[in-house]
This record gives sequence, C-alpha cells and structure tokens, in this order.
Amino acid sequence: MPLGLILGIGRAMRRKRTSSLDILSSKRAPRNYYKGKNCKPTGFHTRKGGYVVMDEKLPRYVVPDLSDFKLKPYVAQCPREATTTEAADPPK
Repeated sequence: MPLGLILGIGRAMRRKRTSSLDILSSKRAPRNYYKGKNCKPTGFHTRKGGYVVMDEKLPRYVVPDLSDFKLKPYVAQCPREATTTEAADPPK
C-alpha cells in the first residue's frame, strides 16, 4: 500500500511538456483542426478558394541609409592575421 501511494505521488508530480507546439498536433485534434505556426495572416480566403493579399497586413521593414557606414556587411570565414594591441594590466 505505501509503495502504491509513493508511485501515485511520483506520477502526479511529473511535469508535462512546456512547448506548446509539441502538446497538440493535427493528428491528436479534431478532423478539421489546423494548427499553423504562429504566423499572422497577410490576407483572407475567398469563397471560391482564392486568397486575397491585403497590402496593410504585409510587413514593412525600415532600413537605414548605410552609404557612409565604415563597416562592411560581410565577415570573412578565414580572416587574415590582424595586429592587436596589448591590453594594459588591470589595477591591483
């Protein structure tokens, strides 16, 4: 009897998965369930099976002007030898 009580408490304390994508899938849900991937819709479906993209729902990216920027956007995988300056000893 005490062994069954300990096993019951152990099963009750077991944690469930925290990821919401793993808990419910379309195979464990009703037949017409569509889960999706947390993406916002960019339009709507029509009655005849088409899809209308709404311009106000499309994402807009603001890119600054980088014409006078000193750094380059590319980082080489095999950089050449660079000269470094010795760091000063930290104060004691």
